[in-house]
Amino acid sequence: MSTTRVIIAGAAGRMGRALIDAISKDAHFTLAGALEAHGHPDLGKDMGGVMLTDDAKALVGHADVIIDFTAPKVSVALAALAADAKIAHIIGTTGCTAEEDKKIADAAHKTVIVKSGNMSLGINVLAALVKQAAKALPDYDVEIVEMHHRMKVDAPSGTALLLGRAAADARGISLDGRAVLSREGQTGAREKGAIGFAALRGGTVVGEHEVILAGPGERIVLGHVAEDRTIFVPGALAAARWAKGKKPGLYTMADVLAV
Repeated sequence: MSTTRVIIAGAAGRMGRALIDAISKDAHFTLAGALEAHGHPDLGKDMGGVMLTDDAKALVGHADVIIDFTAPKVSVALAALAADAKIAHIIGTTGCTAEEDKKIADAAHKTVIVKSGNMSLGINVLAALVKQAAKALPDYDVEIVEMHHRMKVDAPSGTALLLGRAAADARGISLDGRAVLSREGQTGAREKGAIGFAALRGGTVVGEHEVILAGPGERIVLGHVAEDRTIFVPGALAAARWAKGKKPGLYTMADVLAV
């Protein structure tokens, strides 16, 4: 059985190291490359049997997939490289602008890209439950509350937006047109069909999300608590396995899990 050859982008970070450790224990995968930013102090060091490098072009011809938890600009550049090399690209990066998302979608015309605001298996099952609840209860108000550590740079979180999009899709509406990202002052009554977000930041919280569906006389609260960042590893590897042999396109973890 041939193994799937994987490049890890952001390999010297916490997620990158966790992925490399998991790959070393999984017979389905071979570590084909470890990438980091130009000027990173660990460049040239051994990372699970390969040398940490900033030269992505030198690696893509010897791999089947890139797993990428980096930054939006990096993910866009890697998507273009993956498309040219016809290798799959698994993206767990959050905080992309609409323009960056479009560039990634364009690259997906030429290769398989799986992009998710959260690679956790549990979060993606939660998104499926949110979709089901939002469809069954179309008149209930949807509010999403998330909390992350003090160092997180984007808000709302990619996961919160993923959950909001699940609710919007279930109701056949656009999240962009209905999202309320903040409230202050004299806001007036809540607009019917809005999907509200609240972002909390502090301490070392890995990630907590609650989706509240509030109706007359009752509330449904669906939630998820991430206790360790390594929960994203099984999902990313599941996506890498699933992507093999698929037709070019932009996919999500819902496709991977068939939920």
